[in-house]
Amino acid sequence: MAVKVIIELRAKPGRRDELEELLVSHVPDEPVPGYLGSTRYEVLDDPDVLVEIAEWESPEVRLEAMKAMADSPAYARLPELLAAPFRATIIRELT
Repeated sequence: MAVKVIIELRAKPGRRDELEELLVSHVPDEPVPGYLGSTRYEVLDDPDVLVEIAEWESPEVRLEAMKAMADSPAYARLPELLAAPFRATIIRELT
């Protein structure tokens, strides 16, 4: 069953635009197996926070993709832009 992942990223003060640029510029050219798409949001009352809601075929497929991305040099700048570790909440629809 497909899952959604709510990811909250808190940029260092004044660096949200850089964080957003990094995320947009490193979208893979090839489809990621199991990734069904995502939408990015801004938090209206907190200008340093971005929220992304992504959909994956399963938690297991997402975990494998995240392991591969963690080893990628594309996100090497991420720690310098984040004020805190990102938070990811995996949810699925109640049946």
